[in-house]
Amino acid sequence: MESQIVKIDATDWRNVPNRPEWTAAVEAGKLLYFPSLAFDLTEQEKSLLRPDVRDPKARNISLNVDGSIKGVAGDEATQQQVAAMVGRFRDQATALIAGLFPDYMPVVRMAPTSYRPSQVETRAQSWRADDKRMHVDAFPSRPNYGERILRVFTNVNPHGQPRVWRVGEPFEAVARKFLPRAKPYVRWQAKALEMLHVTKSFRSEYDHLMLQLHDGMKGDLNYQQNAPQETVPFAAGSTWVCFSDQAVHAVMAGQYMLEQTLFLPPGSEYDKEASPLAILTRLKGHPLVDVR
Repeated sequence: MESQIVKIDATDWRNVPNRPEWTAAVEAGKLLYFPSLAFDLTEQEKSLLRPDVRDPKARNISLNVDGSIKGVAGDEATQQQVAAMVGRFRDQATALIAGLFPDYMPVVRMAPTSYRPSQVETRAQSWRADDKRMHVDAFPSRPNYGERILRVFTNVNPHGQPRVWRVGEPFEAVARKFLPRAKPYVRWQAKALEMLHVTKSFRSEYDHLMLQLHDGMKGDLNYQQNAPQETVPFAAGSTWVCFSDQAVHAVMAGQYMLEQTLFLPPGSEYDKEASPLAILTRLKGHPLVDVR
Protein backbone atom coordinates (compact mmCIF):
# COMPACT_ATOMS: atom_id res chain seq x y z
CA MET A 1 0.00 0.00 0.00
CA GLU A 2 1.23 3.48 -0.84
CA SER A 3 1.92 5.47 2.32
CA GLN A 4 -0.97 7.70 3.34
CA ILE A 5 1.36 10.07 5.23
CA VAL A 6 2.69 13.31 3.72
CA LYS A 7 5.48 14.83 5.82
CA ILE A 8 5.81 18.60 5.81
CA ASP A 9 8.73 20.55 7.24
CA ALA A 10 7.14 23.48 9.07
CA THR A 11 7.64 25.07 12.48
CA ASP A 12 5.38 28.14 12.35
CA TRP A 13 1.61 27.67 12.71
CA ARG A 14 0.90 30.97 10.96
CA ASN A 15 3.32 30.63 8.07
CA VAL A 16 2.42 27.36 6.31
CA PRO A 17 1.61 27.99 2.65
CA ASN A 18 -1.19 26.69 0.47
CA ARG A 19 0.35 24.02 -1.78
CA PRO A 20 -1.88 22.27 -4.35
CA GLU A 21 -0.21 18.91 -3.81
CA TRP A 22 -0.91 19.06 -0.07
CA THR A 23 -4.53 19.99 -0.69
CA ALA A 24 -4.92 17.13 -3.16
CA ALA A 25 -3.36 14.72 -0.67
CA VAL A 26 -5.62 15.60 2.26
CA GLU A 27 -8.71 15.59 0.03
CA ALA A 28 -7.71 12.11 -1.13
CA GLY A 29 -7.79 10.93 2.49
CA LYS A 30 -4.10 11.23 3.30
CA LEU A 31 -2.68 12.75 6.49
CA LEU A 32 -0.49 15.83 6.52
CA TYR A 33 2.18 15.25 9.17
CA PHE A 34 4.21 18.10 10.63
CA PRO A 35 6.94 16.42 12.72
CA SER A 36 8.39 19.71 13.99
CA LEU A 37 5.22 21.78 14.42
CA ALA A 38 4.89 21.84 18.19
CA PHE A 39 2.36 23.57 20.39
CA ASP A 40 4.64 25.29 22.90
CA LEU A 41 3.31 25.23 26.44
CA THR A 42 4.03 27.80 29.12
CA GLU A 43 5.39 26.60 32.45
CA GLN A 44 1.97 27.11 34.00
CA GLU A 45 0.32 25.10 31.23
CA LYS A 46 2.75 22.21 31.71
CA SER A 47 1.23 21.72 35.17
CA LEU A 48 -2.08 20.91 33.43
CA LEU A 49 -0.58 17.82 31.78
CA ARG A 50 -1.94 15.35 34.29
CA PRO A 51 -4.84 12.88 33.92
CA ASP A 52 -6.73 14.06 37.00
CA VAL A 53 -7.37 17.46 35.39
CA ARG A 54 -10.21 15.71 33.55
CA ASP A 55 -13.52 15.21 35.33
CA PRO A 56 -13.90 11.40 35.50
CA LYS A 57 -17.52 11.77 34.34
CA ALA A 58 -16.36 13.34 31.05
CA ARG A 59 -14.63 11.49 28.21
CA ASN A 60 -12.57 14.54 27.24
CA ILE A 61 -12.19 18.19 28.12
CA SER A 62 -13.81 20.46 25.56
CA LEU A 63 -13.82 24.20 24.94
CA ASN A 64 -17.06 25.31 23.35
CA VAL A 65 -17.15 27.87 20.57
CA ASP A 66 -18.55 30.43 23.03
CA GLY A 67 -15.48 30.02 25.26
CA SER A 68 -17.10 27.91 27.98
CA ILE A 69 -15.15 24.89 29.19
CA LYS A 70 -16.49 21.54 30.32
CA GLY A 71 -14.96 18.33 31.58
CA VAL A 72 -12.36 19.95 33.85
CA ALA A 73 -11.88 18.77 37.43
CA GLY A 74 -10.74 21.47 39.81
CA ASP A 75 -11.46 24.97 40.98
CA GLU A 76 -12.34 28.03 38.92
CA ALA A 77 -8.69 29.00 38.50
CA THR A 78 -7.84 25.57 37.05
CA GLN A 79 -10.78 25.76 34.67
CA GLN A 80 -9.69 29.18 33.46
CA GLN A 81 -6.12 27.96 32.92
CA VAL A 82 -7.28 24.97 30.90
CA ALA A 83 -9.65 27.16 28.88
CA ALA A 84 -6.85 29.58 28.09
CA MET A 85 -4.50 26.78 26.97
CA VAL A 86 -7.11 25.08 24.78
CA GLY A 87 -8.24 28.43 23.37
CA ARG A 88 -4.69 29.32 22.40
CA PHE A 89 -4.40 25.99 20.61
CA ARG A 90 -7.67 26.67 18.79
CA ASP A 91 -6.27 29.97 17.50
CA GLN A 92 -3.09 28.31 16.21
CA ALA A 93 -4.94 25.35 14.65
CA THR A 94 -7.31 27.73 12.87
CA ALA A 95 -4.36 29.76 11.57
CA LEU A 96 -2.78 26.54 10.25
CA ILE A 97 -5.94 25.60 8.34
CA ALA A 98 -6.28 29.15 7.00
CA GLY A 99 -2.77 28.92 5.56
CA LEU A 100 -3.15 25.42 4.14
CA PHE A 101 -6.68 25.77 2.74
CA PRO A 102 -7.65 29.44 2.48
CA ASP A 103 -10.78 28.72 0.42
CA TYR A 104 -12.22 26.69 3.29
CA MET A 105 -12.19 29.52 5.81
CA PRO A 106 -15.21 31.56 4.64
CA VAL A 107 -17.48 28.52 4.97
CA VAL A 108 -16.12 26.29 7.77
CA ARG A 109 -18.08 25.82 10.97
CA MET A 110 -16.02 25.65 14.15
CA ALA A 111 -16.59 22.74 16.50
CA PRO A 112 -15.53 22.52 20.16
CA THR A 113 -11.82 22.08 20.81
CA SER A 114 -10.77 19.09 22.90
CA TYR A 115 -7.97 18.31 25.31
CA ARG A 116 -7.44 14.58 25.85
CA PRO A 117 -5.22 13.89 28.88
CA SER A 118 -6.20 10.23 29.32
CA GLN A 119 -4.13 7.26 28.24
CA VAL A 120 -5.49 5.53 25.16
CA GLU A 121 -4.29 2.04 26.05
CA THR A 122 -6.33 1.77 29.27
CA ARG A 123 -9.59 3.12 27.86
CA ALA A 124 -12.40 0.50 27.96
CA GLN A 125 -15.11 0.83 25.31
CA SER A 126 -17.63 -1.19 23.36
CA TRP A 127 -16.48 -2.48 19.99
CA ARG A 128 -18.43 0.20 18.13
CA ALA A 129 -16.88 2.98 20.23
CA ASP A 130 -13.41 1.42 20.34
CA ASP A 131 -11.17 3.78 18.39
CA LYS A 132 -8.33 1.25 18.56
CA ARG A 133 -10.14 -0.42 15.66
CA MET A 134 -9.66 1.09 12.20
CA HIS A 135 -12.61 3.18 11.06
CA VAL A 136 -13.77 6.38 9.41
CA ASP A 137 -15.65 8.86 11.57
CA ALA A 138 -19.44 8.81 11.35
CA PHE A 139 -22.04 10.05 13.83
CA PRO A 140 -24.89 7.69 14.81
CA SER A 141 -27.13 10.43 16.22
CA ARG A 142 -26.08 13.44 14.13
CA PRO A 143 -26.63 13.05 10.38
CA ASN A 144 -24.40 15.45 8.45
CA TYR A 145 -25.42 14.89 4.78
CA GLY A 146 -21.83 14.88 3.54
CA GLU A 147 -20.43 17.68 5.71
CA ARG A 148 -16.69 17.08 6.04
CA ILE A 149 -14.85 16.49 9.33
CA LEU A 150 -11.49 18.28 9.17
CA ARG A 151 -9.29 17.75 12.22
CA VAL A 152 -6.03 19.13 13.57
CA PHE A 153 -4.22 17.06 16.21
CA THR A 154 -1.11 17.87 18.22
CA ASN A 155 0.78 15.63 20.64
CA VAL A 156 1.77 17.53 23.79
CA ASN A 157 3.00 14.53 25.75
CA PRO A 158 5.59 15.81 28.27
CA HIS A 159 7.40 12.47 28.49
CA GLY A 160 8.23 12.17 24.80
CA GLN A 161 5.68 9.41 24.17
CA PRO A 162 4.25 9.22 20.63
CA ARG A 163 0.59 9.15 19.70
CA VAL A 164 0.43 5.88 17.77
CA TRP A 165 -2.08 5.45 14.95
CA ARG A 166 -2.75 2.73 12.46
CA VAL A 167 -3.59 4.27 9.08
CA GLY A 168 -5.43 2.19 6.51
CA GLU A 169 -6.08 2.05 2.80
CA PRO A 170 -7.81 4.73 0.68
CA PHE A 171 -11.50 5.35 1.29
CA GLU A 172 -12.72 4.05 -2.07
CA ALA A 173 -11.01 0.70 -1.50
CA VAL A 174 -12.80 0.41 1.84
CA ALA A 175 -16.13 1.40 0.29
CA ARG A 176 -15.80 -1.23 -2.42
CA LYS A 177 -15.13 -3.89 0.23
CA PHE A 178 -17.90 -3.02 2.66
CA LEU A 179 -20.74 -1.55 0.58
CA PRO A 180 -21.80 -5.01 -0.66
CA ARG A 181 -22.22 -6.03 3.00
CA ALA A 182 -24.17 -2.93 4.02
CA LYS A 183 -27.71 -3.29 5.27
CA PRO A 184 -30.22 -1.72 2.87
CA TYR A 185 -31.30 1.85 3.56
CA VAL A 186 -34.96 2.08 4.58
CA ARG A 187 -36.52 5.54 4.63
CA TRP A 188 -39.32 4.73 7.07
CA GLN A 189 -36.73 3.45 9.55
CA ALA A 190 -34.79 6.69 9.18
CA LYS A 191 -38.00 8.63 9.79
CA ALA A 192 -38.79 6.53 12.87
CA LEU A 193 -35.33 7.18 14.30
CA GLU A 194 -35.93 10.89 13.89
CA MET A 195 -39.40 10.78 15.46
CA LEU A 196 -38.07 8.78 18.43
CA HIS A 197 -35.21 11.30 18.82
CA VAL A 198 -32.61 8.57 18.34
CA THR A 199 -31.19 10.87 15.67
CA LYS A 200 -31.26 14.66 15.83
CA SER A 201 -32.52 14.87 12.26
CA PHE A 202 -33.50 12.60 9.37
CA ARG A 203 -30.73 10.10 8.57
CA SER A 204 -29.86 10.29 4.89
CA GLU A 205 -28.71 7.31 2.87
CA TYR A 206 -25.23 8.82 2.90
CA ASP A 207 -25.19 8.85 6.71
CA HIS A 208 -26.56 5.30 6.78
CA LEU A 209 -23.79 4.08 4.48
CA MET A 210 -21.06 5.88 6.43
CA LEU A 211 -22.24 4.16 9.62
CA GLN A 212 -22.29 0.85 7.78
CA LEU A 213 -18.67 1.38 6.74
CA HIS A 214 -17.71 2.44 10.28
CA ASP A 215 -19.37 -0.56 11.90
CA GLY A 216 -18.37 -2.95 9.14
CA MET A 217 -14.69 -2.18 9.57
CA LYS A 218 -14.78 -2.21 13.36
CA GLY A 219 -16.73 -5.46 13.49
CA ASP A 220 -14.45 -7.36 11.10
CA LEU A 221 -11.49 -8.60 13.14
CA ASN A 222 -9.88 -10.22 10.11
CA TYR A 223 -9.97 -6.86 8.35
CA GLN A 224 -8.50 -5.14 11.41
CA GLN A 225 -5.57 -7.53 11.46
CA ASN A 226 -4.91 -8.11 7.78
CA ALA A 227 -6.09 -5.07 5.83
CA PRO A 228 -3.46 -2.84 4.20
CA GLN A 229 -2.24 -0.48 6.90
CA GLU A 230 0.77 1.28 8.36
CA THR A 231 1.63 2.07 11.97
CA VAL A 232 2.49 5.73 12.47
CA PRO A 233 3.99 7.06 15.72
CA PHE A 234 3.21 10.77 15.80
CA ALA A 235 6.03 12.16 17.91
CA ALA A 236 5.60 14.35 20.95
CA GLY A 237 5.81 17.92 19.68
CA SER A 238 4.25 17.09 16.31
CA THR A 239 0.98 17.95 14.57
CA TRP A 240 -1.13 16.23 11.92
CA VAL A 241 -4.18 17.11 9.83
CA CYS A 242 -6.76 14.95 8.08
CA PHE A 243 -10.37 14.54 7.06
CA SER A 244 -11.32 11.94 9.65
CA ASP A 245 -14.46 10.97 7.72
CA GLN A 246 -12.19 9.82 4.89
CA ALA A 247 -8.83 8.80 6.40
CA VAL A 248 -9.05 5.24 7.72
CA HIS A 249 -7.46 5.31 11.16
CA ALA A 250 -7.20 3.74 14.59
CA VAL A 251 -5.69 5.26 17.74
CA MET A 252 -3.53 2.68 19.48
CA ALA A 253 -1.49 4.48 22.13
CA GLY A 254 -0.66 7.85 23.60
CA GLN A 255 -1.63 10.41 26.20
CA TYR A 256 -2.04 14.20 26.22
CA MET A 257 -3.35 15.48 22.93
CA LEU A 258 -5.12 18.62 21.72
CA GLU A 259 -7.61 18.43 18.86
CA GLN A 260 -9.55 20.93 16.78
CA THR A 261 -12.45 20.00 14.49
CA LEU A 262 -13.78 22.18 11.70
CA PHE A 263 -16.83 21.20 9.66
CA LEU A 264 -16.70 21.93 5.94
CA PRO A 265 -19.95 22.06 3.93
CA PRO A 266 -20.22 19.36 1.25
CA GLY A 267 -19.12 20.60 -2.14
CA SER A 268 -16.71 23.16 -0.65
CA GLU A 269 -13.64 21.04 -1.34
CA TYR A 270 -11.07 22.06 -3.94
CA ASP A 271 -11.73 18.69 -5.65
CA LYS A 272 -15.42 18.00 -5.17
CA GLU A 273 -15.18 14.55 -6.76
CA ALA A 274 -12.74 13.19 -4.16
CA SER A 275 -15.05 13.38 -1.14
CA PRO A 276 -16.71 10.37 0.52
CA LEU A 277 -20.10 11.70 -0.61
CA ALA A 278 -18.94 11.86 -4.24
CA ILE A 279 -17.32 8.42 -4.07
CA LEU A 280 -20.32 6.73 -2.47
CA THR A 281 -22.70 8.47 -4.89
CA ARG A 282 -20.69 7.14 -7.85
CA LEU A 283 -20.61 3.63 -6.44
CA LYS A 284 -24.34 3.55 -5.64
CA GLY A 285 -25.38 5.33 -8.83
CA HIS A 286 -27.97 7.67 -7.32
CA PRO A 287 -28.16 10.70 -4.99
CA LEU A 288 -27.63 9.92 -1.31
CA VAL A 289 -28.67 13.10 0.48
CA ASP A 290 -32.25 13.64 -0.65
CA VAL A 291 -33.33 13.74 2.98
CA ARG A 292 -37.10 14.01 2.50
